[in-house]
Amino acid sequence: MLAVAVLVTLGLVMLYSTGAFAPDSHGDQFNFLKKQSFWLGVGFIFSILFALLDYHWLERSWYVMFPVALGLLTLCFIRPIGMRLNGSWRWVHAGPLTFQPSELAKLVAIIFIAWWFSKFEAKCNGFLMGLICPVAVVVLLLVPIVLETDLGTTLLIGATVLLIMFVAGASPKYLGPLVIVGVAALLAIAWRISERQGRLLAFLHPDQYQEKEGHQQWMGLIAFGSGGVEGLGLGNGRQKMLYLPYAHTDFIFPVIGEELGLRMTLVVVFCYLLIVTSGILISLNAKDRFGMLLGFGCTATLGLQAAINVGVTTSLFPNKGLPLPFISYGGSNLFFCLICIGILINIYRQGKEDKMTANTEMMVRVRHVSRIW
Repeated sequence: MLAVAVLVTLGLVMLYSTGAFAPDSHGDQFNFLKKQSFWLGVGFIFSILFALLDYHWLERSWYVMFPVALGLLTLCFIRPIGMRLNGSWRWVHAGPLTFQPSELAKLVAIIFIAWWFSKFEAKCNGFLMGLICPVAVVVLLLVPIVLETDLGTTLLIGATVLLIMFVAGASPKYLGPLVIVGVAALLAIAWRISERQGRLLAFLHPDQYQEKEGHQQWMGLIAFGSGGVEGLGLGNGRQKMLYLPYAHTDFIFPVIGEELGLRMTLVVVFCYLLIVTSGILISLNAKDRFGMLLGFGCTATLGLQAAINVGVTTSLFPNKGLPLPFISYGGSNLFFCLICIGILINIYRQGKEDKMTANTEMMVRVRHVSRIW
C-alpha cells in the first residue's frame, strides 16, 4: 500500500508538470490532473469494495463478466460508441467518459484462468484440459484486441495467462511450443502493419529511424541522459516541451528521469519490485488455490506492465503503447490497477483470518489437553 501511494502521488505530480505542454490539454495545465484525480477517487472506492467483499464472488460470476468484456470489446468497432485514436480502435465513448474495454479483459482473463485451474486441478497436466480449452477461451478475448491493433495489451494478457498456467501446474512441454507460436504470431502480425514494422526496424537500427518510428525512444534516452543522477529539477524538463510525444502517458518515465534524476527512477523501480514481492507473498499464503492463482495473476499483470513500459522507454524493447501503472495518465488503467490492489488486500485479509482461526483452534486443543493432564 505504501508503494502504491508513492507511485500514485508521483504520477499526479508529474501530470501537473507535463500537463501544460501536451496537445490534448488544450492549454489547461490542470486538465490531466483533474481527470486522473477523478479516476483515482473512483478507483479508490472500488478498490475498497474489492478489498472488503469476499473475492470468491469473482469465481462465481466470471461467466457473466466474460460476455460483458467481449461485448464491450466489440463496441470499440461500432461508431459512434467506438473511438479510433492514433490508428487504433481501443476506446468506448459513453457520455462524458471514455474508457478502454481491454483493461476489463485483462481482469476477466485472470479470473477465468484462476477459476479453471482451481476447478480442474487434477487435469491441469493434460493437453486438452490443461492447454487447449483454457487457451481457446482466452483467445476469444484476444482476437478483438488484436483487431484493435493493440498488440501490447495482447502480449501482456498472453504472458500473464501463460505465467498463471505455469504456476498452476500446466505441463512445460505444452507451454514451451505455445510461447514460441504466440511470439511468432505477434511478430508476423506486427510485420504486416507498416507502423509496427517501422517500430521493429527502429528497435534493430535506432540510428536510422531516430527521426521516424524511433523518435520517441530516442528522445526518451536524451531525457534520461539530461537528468543524470540529480535531475534538472521538478518542472525544468525540456523534452516534455513537444520534443517527446506522449510524455504524460506511455513515456512519462523518461520525464521522471530528466526532472528528478536517477535516484527517483530507482525509487520507482523499487516500488514496483516491492509490489511484486508483496503480491507473491500474499498469493503463497492465500487460503485456497483460486485465491493463490488470482493473486498471482494480479501481481503478474502489474509487474509485467511496469517491466514492459520501463523496457520500452529505455530502448530495451520495441516500442509498445503500454502505460506505466499508477503513474501514466489513463483513467481505465489506473482504475483496474487499483482494483488489482484491492483484490490482493482481500486475499491477504482472508488468508490472515484463516491463519488466525487455525491458531485459535490449536490453542483450544492445547488447553483441552492441558486440562486432561
